[in-house]
Amino acid sequence: MGYTLEVALRYLGSKKRALISVSTALAIVGVTLGVAALATVMSVTEGFQAQFREKVLGVNAHVLVLKYSTDFREYRSIMEQVAKVPGVKAVAPFSINPMMLTHGDATATGVLLKGVDPVSSLGVGAPAGSPFVLDLPGQIKAGSLEGLRLPGAKPPERRSSAAPVLPTIPRLGEAIDGGAGDGGAVYDDAGRNVGLMQAIEEDIRRREAAAEAGAPENAPAPPPATEDAVEPAPATNDAPDGGAADAMATGPSGNVEPEGGYKSTLPEDDEIPKEVDPDACEDAALVAKMPGIAIGVSLSKTLKLDIGDCVTVTSPTIGYSYSGGSLKPPVAKRFRVIALFEAGFDQYDSKLVYTDLYEAQAFYDQGDTVTGVEMKVADIDKAKDIAKQISQMLASGLYHTMDWEELNHGLFTALLIQKWLMSGVLFLIVMVASFTVVATLIMVVLDKQKEVSVLKAMGATDGEILRIFLYQGGIIGLTGTTLGLLLGLAVCKGLLIYGFPLDPKVYFISRLPVQVRLTEFLVTGVVALAICLLATIIPSLYAARLRPADGFRAQ
Repeated sequence: MGYTLEVALRYLGSKKRALISVSTALAIVGVTLGVAALATVMSVTEGFQAQFREKVLGVNAHVLVLKYSTDFREYRSIMEQVAKVPGVKAVAPFSINPMMLTHGDATATGVLLKGVDPVSSLGVGAPAGSPFVLDLPGQIKAGSLEGLRLPGAKPPERRSSAAPVLPTIPRLGEAIDGGAGDGGAVYDDAGRNVGLMQAIEEDIRRREAAAEAGAPENAPAPPPATEDAVEPAPATNDAPDGGAADAMATGPSGNVEPEGGYKSTLPEDDEIPKEVDPDACEDAALVAKMPGIAIGVSLSKTLKLDIGDCVTVTSPTIGYSYSGGSLKPPVAKRFRVIALFEAGFDQYDSKLVYTDLYEAQAFYDQGDTVTGVEMKVADIDKAKDIAKQISQMLASGLYHTMDWEELNHGLFTALLIQKWLMSGVLFLIVMVASFTVVATLIMVVLDKQKEVSVLKAMGATDGEILRIFLYQGGIIGLTGTTLGLLLGLAVCKGLLIYGFPLDPKVYFISRLPVQVRLTEFLVTGVVALAICLLATIIPSLYAARLRPADGFRAQ
């Protein structure tokens, strides 16, 4: 009977030690998986941030100088000033406005037309080694940027007679053409264009008068009368019965157009702007003389465009625009596709086109004015400091500066929040693995109570017992962390080799980006090891405080 009980106790002891070994292995596996997942996710989020940063800097400049007005005609003097700031490599003007592109039956709306200087922005025609602002030349997939500016091109003349002054908001009822800022436009307290509103109201009154007189509803309205208009000829009684009514229906006879023409004219419905010749794209000689335009590969597929094709660019004005004291129809121009670029960011490849600055300025009546001045700096990490320095230098209240990170603040803030939230969620996996370590050490302490009692009876101190179990927990954490980092590195390499595809319309990029950084892996490893060591404190303290008599009594 005694022999059988001894065998049973030995059997149960071996099973208990086997159970502890399995628990230790599971604890190591838990730490390994948690660390691997955390390292992989941090590498992927870092890859997204690096890719977006690369794509954004490939299209945008590092620092921008903008003006609190659309009349930025003194940009050349601003360029001279900012070029002297230490750290600025290149300076260039630019103009950017939303447009509509049309080719055949295909149309793309919401496209941004960016006018750039070929020399300072793109380095076209500049001496070899000269710095330029944009990285567009390195993104060209077909064609060339040569010919972006036509020979003999010059800035357009300002068609508005109003003097360029700062924009003001005069009160309703002031003169339309007096004291206006950009193009002679004046706005009321609600921000509405007074001239445009009055011109439209006058047109509505004329149409209503014509309708009451019996004119067809869709007949074009007569031109607006001016102070210089000639009085209409009086009606005669030579017409047969009903002649007076016919005269009222057809309007006054005779020449009513004032000398010099009308100040404001309304275009006919569906009138094609004068700048566009419907048959221009059919003539190869005319197409060859058109100004050049560079289009993204995604947009070229949408519009079915190729090198040498003709594309129509139309201003997004719907109806009439009021500028310079007159109503103007939408402006449309023909361009020749000379280059296709791929920025790697679908948001740019499908919504951004480049042309000569002078051609972009011709869409508006403001002459040689730009949207802003952009710069390329030597160290992008110092772009914010350089922007502050330029802002202090131009401290006149007319200008403001932006760096590349501020320009894309929403994008990079969202990426940073995503990175920390996902890392925080996966950090919980490591925490769960640490509880497995706690459970494993508790089982070890309960199993080794007799050994602990013997060591204490032989003179071992509480600190020495504490270190024994801390070492064991540290070994579990170190093993799991090391294996987890190796597994995470292998997963990241696999993702880079496989090139996990993404939908560019959703994620803006076509492949899953992964960037393995030593710093991220070291931080992950240190945090995981620290959690495992902290998890061993509770069972280690329990073992250190165990009295020898309690250990022998438990056996």
